[in-house]
Amino acid sequence: MDATSEGRKPGVVSLDPRGRTILSSLPPLSVYVHVPWCVRKCPYCDFNSHELAGDIPEDTYLDALAADLEQALPQIWGRQVISVFIGGGTPSLLSERAIDRLLALLRAYLNLLPDAEITLEANPGTLEAGRYASYAASGVNRISLGIQSFDDVALKALGRIHDGRQARAAIESAQTAVGRVNLDLMFALPGQTLQGCMDDLDQAMSFGTDHLSVYHLTLEPNTVFAKYPPQLPDDDLSAAMQEDIAGRLDTGGWKRYEISAYAQPGQQCRHNVNYWEFGDYLGIGPGAHGKLSFHDRILRQARLRNPRSWMEKAMRRDGSHIAEQKEIPWRELGFEFMLNALRLKAGVPRTYYMERTGQPLLAVAGAMERATALGLLDPDPVALRATDFGWRFLNDLLAEFLP
Repeated sequence: MDATSEGRKPGVVSLDPRGRTILSSLPPLSVYVHVPWCVRKCPYCDFNSHELAGDIPEDTYLDALAADLEQALPQIWGRQVISVFIGGGTPSLLSERAIDRLLALLRAYLNLLPDAEITLEANPGTLEAGRYASYAASGVNRISLGIQSFDDVALKALGRIHDGRQARAAIESAQTAVGRVNLDLMFALPGQTLQGCMDDLDQAMSFGTDHLSVYHLTLEPNTVFAKYPPQLPDDDLSAAMQEDIAGRLDTGGWKRYEISAYAQPGQQCRHNVNYWEFGDYLGIGPGAHGKLSFHDRILRQARLRNPRSWMEKAMRRDGSHIAEQKEIPWRELGFEFMLNALRLKAGVPRTYYMERTGQPLLAVAGAMERATALGLLDPDPVALRATDFGWRFLNDLLAEFLP
């Protein structure tokens, strides 16, 4: 049976002889909303965030957000939305009224599932405890807190505006307001010892939240830390930190399901999992990125990064607020898919490859054979999954799929 005849089976994609993407069904859809402002730009941050100069122009921002969403509707018309992630920047700088209006806007325009996961990022030190309850009343059902550390010296070195006491208070307030809370932690911090790293982790675990995201501090280009690098733990020490973190969390019941994500059973972040499973996501707001599938193509989009420019051009309603829109080339789909899917510890079903790229698995058969021979890819006939060795050296595994 050749790829074309196989494609005639119900629910399976076909291989177009001219190299076009042909999808028989569309993947799940999520929505990302970007709030670009923060109190102070952290020296390690390379996100599209901008220090506040006065008050947030909430009404202008929300009007532009509505205009952005209205213009995107024809591309997602009729599709159900499984999750919403409000990220930044610091979304918790928005008032209760603004968050309520934002969520009302999304419900008015989108086909949100009744049990859609709605996450809001928040930073300790940017809001009083009562706001968490207001956010929950508006529809937020998951809060992601940028804790990073509980150590005051480390927090100061990272340029954070909160201290350990505020971090602990924020966690307790968030847990009172919503049922699901994620904590972001960082390790391999300036001057950090192994014991200091474990002390941070123990404090995070003591709250019993359902999800922990643990990131290695990296010196990203075009950041203050890249220009003026701090003294960081060496590779051996940071590797020991990562190994001890994984072991301690596993013992405590948090299973590592993605490179930097640990969750209690059934509490994985549905929004991020949809990214990694090569699902679709509409990104709205300044600098937001998106991936949208159609039956004959898959597009990537990026909005203008500058908040003022994005707001002005979104209100024109002529598409000028979109900085880039391009179709993912046929030859790059294999790498794009694997770049996401192989981040997941359990991988993804092999059927996802055909369903979400429009290509038969035969298109990457050579790369899969090489990766399997090198011990990087699991030969499992049902799932596409890295071996433990391949997960450890993920860049080497992904290099096999480069076009």
